[in-house]
Amino acid sequence: MSYNRQSKKYWRETWKAYLFLLPSLAILGVFTFWPIGFSLVLSFFKWDYTSASRYFIGLDNYKELFRISYPVQMNLLYSIINMAVYAVATLVLVQMVHFLLCGASKYDKPEKEHATLYALFAGVLAGYVVLRNLSDGVTMAGILYGLAMAAFALVIFLRRRGSIQSVKMKSSQWVTLILFIGIYYLLSRVLLKESVDFLQYFVLAKESSDFLKSIFNTIYYVVLSVPTQIVLALLIAVLLNKSIKLRSLFRTAYFIPFVTSVVAVSLVWQWMFNDQFGLLNYILSWFNLPKIAWLKEEVWTIPTIAIVSVWQHVGYTAVIFLAGLQNIDRSYYEAADVDGASSWQKFKFITWPLLSGTTFFIMIITMIGAFKVFSQIFILYQGLPGPVNKSGLTLVYYVFDAFYNQQRMGVASAAAYILFMIILLLTMVQLYVGKKRVHYEG
Repeated sequence: MSYNRQSKKYWRETWKAYLFLLPSLAILGVFTFWPIGFSLVLSFFKWDYTSASRYFIGLDNYKELFRISYPVQMNLLYSIINMAVYAVATLVLVQMVHFLLCGASKYDKPEKEHATLYALFAGVLAGYVVLRNLSDGVTMAGILYGLAMAAFALVIFLRRRGSIQSVKMKSSQWVTLILFIGIYYLLSRVLLKESVDFLQYFVLAKESSDFLKSIFNTIYYVVLSVPTQIVLALLIAVLLNKSIKLRSLFRTAYFIPFVTSVVAVSLVWQWMFNDQFGLLNYILSWFNLPKIAWLKEEVWTIPTIAIVSVWQHVGYTAVIFLAGLQNIDRSYYEAADVDGASSWQKFKFITWPLLSGTTFFIMIITMIGAFKVFSQIFILYQGLPGPVNKSGLTLVYYVFDAFYNQQRMGVASAAAYILFMIILLLTMVQLYVGKKRVHYEG
């Protein structure tokens, strides 16, 4: 029965509901909302524990985060221009690959007149590569030629938006993404003698800025751990969803690391990574492979952290995938069996599309958790941000170091809000993509 907003009963029940929520709202306000708001205000002030006073400095804390200690031997504007040129050219090359794949197909035949325009662009791109490789460094001629080529590529890409190859690019997004990364790497790192793009600029700049290095290490860790964790969890969930012996035991075994203390897990892996008597190097000795200094070499810092994190959280992710698998109606698989579908076809056309909602949720929470990595680094490297050269410095570790060790509250708050904005931006992108790609059954 609905009540009129003017009735006393309506307002009495409304106030009772808010009174029940009041303790939770008070706790959230004191321990969550107020610290969030205060740290935002604090990011615009200069304040440390050495002085009781604080004074307003505007955006200076944010500027200090991105300040580099010595100049990078590369022009920032040129690096951004080159990256844009490479990206646009790569898009057309990916479109060309889909054009060739459609041409080899029996059903999706593209228009043959498109081949002439693609061939012309390939010639223009070849001229750009020759010009860049014959030049010493970045020249104005190379920049102008690249901008003209990018404009030509953009015209081709936009004019072919309704073509069959463009439709394939949109429908096969994972294939398109892999092709884009591979072709971009081939163009910028293999064909060209000097890449001089923004990625190379950022790699050089991070060596002169701890904050930039923390961003680089965090992104490296996210790219390494999130896809690995999701793929392994999905594989484990599919196996545990089958009728196998001791299935309950395996489910429990995979979930136990998630409920185990991070400190305990990190200490165990610290022993396993030991370069003298660790278990991993002992296993490598079976195959006559050289020992690896897991916890002493800079190149292995982020991979070791990712290994520990994936091992601990893959069971939790697998349980969520398992719940999604068990929620799929079995009638779909029975109909597929009648049609003679193989196991791979059933996974591709039934399981994976109907798991899109579960995968979307897992991608968001896994990415957010990966950006907040800290405890594994602190335990594995005994309170240090990596063995050498701060190779394990992540964004959360940077905030911890600025706040507790350097006692620079304003800088730490600014860094925390930069991390918040990065996570918010990536989450919004995922939400935007999810509206078009995620399917919810029923």
